[in-house]
Amino acid sequence: MQLWPAIDLLDGKCVRLRQGDYGDTTVFSDDPVDVAERWRDAGAAGIHLVDLDGARDGTLVNLSVVQRIRDKIEGVPCQLGGGVRDEAAIVRLLGLGVDRVIVGTRALREPDWLREMACRYPQQLIAGIDARDGQVATHGWLETSSVRAVDFAASFSTSPLAAVIYTDISRDGMMAGPNFAGIVAMQEALQLPLVASGGVTHLSDVVELARIGIPECIIGRALYEGSINLQEAIRALESV
Repeated sequence: MQLWPAIDLLDGKCVRLRQGDYGDTTVFSDDPVDVAERWRDAGAAGIHLVDLDGARDGTLVNLSVVQRIRDKIEGVPCQLGGGVRDEAAIVRLLGLGVDRVIVGTRALREPDWLREMACRYPQQLIAGIDARDGQVATHGWLETSSVRAVDFAASFSTSPLAAVIYTDISRDGMMAGPNFAGIVAMQEALQLPLVASGGVTHLSDVVELARIGIPECIIGRALYEGSINLQEAIRALESV
């Protein structure tokens, strides 16, 4: 299983939110580029970037930071979500060197559009499915739909997407462990690679995700607060 440290960008800084609440923000660094280099040096398989300003406002905001990160950690894959609402945004991010672009809000509004984009950019797009109480949430997690996350994920199974990222908002940033039941249900419904996100807190969480066959895992607050050491986690996965 690959480990992807998360760098959430808000006002050009590296932050973490609790349960997607913009009013409950912790700033971990004023220099996201330095953070990206730290995770690269620790052996990260890739860097997971979130433009929180973009997710909330519906347009890409932190592009200058993304460009600097991409330039500094050449050779390490990067993926980014937040504010990707049209093809122009996809093209711009791919042009910056972002390897995989994550689409969430518009995917829910227009799933056929994402399927079309996936065909145009095969294996370069990811469906970002964020769920609150099993229902898909959008617009930077500020709105919750009536669509079941599992059903929504399954609808993309035949599309040439690179993966689906599943985040349980209730666990995100709470240091309370992943929603393993939700992850397993999503995995069983999906024919695409599933990326687990939200709540990964201890090394045992990482090992359990690998044990149940999750190919990629995103880790956020646990790395910044020190409850998971990235190098130790990578070594632990060698024996799973």
